[in-house]
Formats: sequence, C-alpha cells, structure tokens
Amino acid sequence: MTSKTNLPFWKTKNMAEMSPTEWESLCDSCGKCCCIRLEDEDDGAIYITDVACKLFDPSTCRCTDYPNRSAKVPDCVTLTPDNVSALKWMPQTCAYRLVSEGKDLPDYHHLISGSRDTIHEVGMSVQDAVTSEVFVTEEEQVTRIVIWPGEPDIGEG
Repeated sequence: MTSKTNLPFWKTKNMAEMSPTEWESLCDSCGKCCCIRLEDEDDGAIYITDVACKLFDPSTCRCTDYPNRSAKVPDCVTLTPDNVSALKWMPQTCAYRLVSEGKDLPDYHHLISGSRDTIHEVGMSVQDAVTSEVFVTEEEQVTRIVIWPGEPDIGEG
C-alpha cells in the first residue's frame, strides 16, 4: 500500500495548493495550447490550426518571452487554478486539464518519464510542425486546421 506522502504532488495537492514551481512543472511543453484556435460563429465549435503564436519557438515548444507574454500577446491566456477547469479549449492531453479532471499524467510526461524530450519522441507535441502567425494571414488560418495527436476529431472537444 502506498502512503499519501509517497505520491507525487499532483496527486496529493489541489491546484491551488501547488507551489509556483510545482504549477509550472505541470506544463509538458507540447505547444498545442500555443496554436491558434478558430471558433465557428454558427455552432461554437473550436478548431485548432498548425499556426502558432508569434512568441512560440517550434524547436523547443516553449515561449520565447514567457515572463512578458501577456503584455506582448494580449489574448494569451494565463492558466490559473481558478480558470483551468473552465477552459474547455485546452488540449485533451494537457497536464493541467488532466490533473484538474482527476486523471493521471501520461507516461511521456516529463514528471513521469524523467525527460523533457519524451513528449517529442512519441510525437505528442507540435515540435517543428507549426508555422508562426507572422507568416500566415488571418484569412489563411482557416485552411490550416489540423488534428494533433491525442486530440478529438475536428469540431469536437
């Protein structure tokens, strides 16, 4: 029998109890949340594209200016323990979403595998598979709709 003290922090603490370091460590650097999403005005369906935020580095799957992202990209959403469960557009594979829903982290998550490269090695990130929004017009974005691994079919979710 495993005692509560031997369990990882994401199984013993609620999100509001996590330290800033613990909170930030949940991010698996998949990059899916940095991809532009489009909403169908008729039915509210959300579509994800292979167009990433201008601050996104496709080789590292990290923000190039994380501390200042909200100032440089006003519609960048800062995840908090209070809003994570309400953000239904977050990737199905997102560790924040999984933990908020009481689910386990996948084996490729760095907190499980011990390596930040595992997510890329198993093809669950957008590493080197996106184009920056600076190179794609808003009109073109609709032609860039994709389904990333681990995500629902187009328009679901």
